[in-house]
Amino acid sequence: MYRYIIGSTILGGGLWCWLRMEKQQKRMALLREPLKPEFKAILEKNFPLYKKLPTDLQGQLQGLVNVFLAEKRFEGCGGQEITDEVRVTIAGQACLLLLNRKTRFFPKLQTILVYPSTYVGTSAQGGQSRLGESWQNGPIVLAWNSVTGGAVNMTDGQNVVIHEFAHRLDQEDGDADGAPILESRGSYTAWAQVLGAEYMQLVNKTGKHKRSVMNNYGATNPAEFFAVATETFFEKPKQMQKKHPELYEELKEYYNLDPIEWV
Repeated sequence: MYRYIIGSTILGGGLWCWLRMEKQQKRMALLREPLKPEFKAILEKNFPLYKKLPTDLQGQLQGLVNVFLAEKRFEGCGGQEITDEVRVTIAGQACLLLLNRKTRFFPKLQTILVYPSTYVGTSAQGGQSRLGESWQNGPIVLAWNSVTGGAVNMTDGQNVVIHEFAHRLDQEDGDADGAPILESRGSYTAWAQVLGAEYMQLVNKTGKHKRSVMNNYGATNPAEFFAVATETFFEKPKQMQKKHPELYEELKEYYNLDPIEWV
């Protein structure tokens, strides 16, 4: 019995390593593969920011979308049909957050649920109407009309896909606290100082009904602040850099991108 258990453990470990290697090889092949012409046309039509990206980032995004489409499952809810347009439009915006970074491809995410429009959350959430949400260790839920609206208008600082997938990055360490996994331990000190101060500033402005570059929803809690700040970083980079330069620099370092270069 002892020998059998040890042998099974070794065999199981070897199988796991083999499957992991095979998955990595498939990913590498997909990352090098150009996006299908019809999928590229969907990105160009539904996600205007794609055409503003430098050529090298466009190529990166195409490969990331290939992997995303191969590994994530989409399910329609409330009568929503899942088409290539739905899949590619969502994947393109989600993968924007993975450019130029060591990525784990949203490891705990398996399923994206898509409703036709605003849907009502569970009773535990107060039965509120919602545009999207990210369930930790569960699916991401999106309203399709909000997906398309957020993708086409890339200057209003509101994008439900970017928002919910930013939550996913935040949740990768097991906590939804506005602090995603950073490159080094030393990075957390500056992150906490800058984002903590900026969050409190938004809370104070919201309490006094003052306008901000960022959506006031970011004052809800630190997790929502990170998601809203990410939307603003990608959609209103010049305004954020002018009004919140330290915050912009932290996000620029984290995402390893400078959206100002695209506009």
